[in-house]
Amino acid sequence: MARIEDVLELESLERDIFRGAVHPTILQRTFGGQVAGQSLVSAVRTVDEEFRVHSLHGYFLRPGNPKKPTVFLVDRIRDGRSFVTRRVTGVQDGEAIFTMSASFHRADEGIEHQDAMPRVPAPEDLPDTADSADIESMKFYEEWKEWDVRIVPADDTRDIPGIAARQQVWFRYRNPLPNDQVFHICTLAYMSDMTLLGASKVPHREVVTQTASLDHAMWFLRPFRADEWLLYDQTSPSAGFGRALTQGRIFDRSGNLVAAVVQEGLTRIPRESAKVGIETGTFA
Repeated sequence: MARIEDVLELESLERDIFRGAVHPTILQRTFGGQVAGQSLVSAVRTVDEEFRVHSLHGYFLRPGNPKKPTVFLVDRIRDGRSFVTRRVTGVQDGEAIFTMSASFHRADEGIEHQDAMPRVPAPEDLPDTADSADIESMKFYEEWKEWDVRIVPADDTRDIPGIAARQQVWFRYRNPLPNDQVFHICTLAYMSDMTLLGASKVPHREVVTQTASLDHAMWFLRPFRADEWLLYDQTSPSAGFGRALTQGRIFDRSGNLVAAVVQEGLTRIPRESAKVGIETGTFA
């Protein structure tokens, strides 16, 4: 597992063209969060520091090959007085594997409110993935040992009438990260693809599915640190036709709502010929 600092360190090939390095992995395809995080870093590098990213919308077009680097092409769509827009395309072997639009905003004054953080057990009261003997947890730790991820037990997840599926996850990067807020935002973009699709599997734990992220949208709402505890409150309002919709609210330890995420993923029953390498469980 590479450090997040290394994952997000891109090589500049030309104006608005960047390349991400190859990093060790046990995954059969490039982790979606890696592609999203590197795409966002590419966009950030073309924008003045006075603008901060407030949203991104991405589509996973093809599986990435984790043994090959990805090249990111940035289009400068708009440079306005209050907003800046960038479009990024991640390319391998001449084909687009990911496309993303990112919007940047110069902060203004306005109204303010937020949802309250749900009541959950403290992360210190939950087992560390590193200490788990569960096979899925061990595989997760092997790939992401730099992350401290703790799933709130289903019995401690307070059901809300009408909510079809819910999962709550505490997470943080285990080592101190740079103080740059933009770096923490790009780190969260990487992390946000981790575990979210698993929320759709909560009512279907025994069902084997072929899973993959299809699209990903994020809104960055308030400052935060990715090396401090964050609560990922995840729900899946709908699943059908081989796809599942998931959404997440991310709170810091003080209860501030710092980000929101929506993702649709592939959750189809695999054909007999496609059962090799199927991802299962809540860590999808």
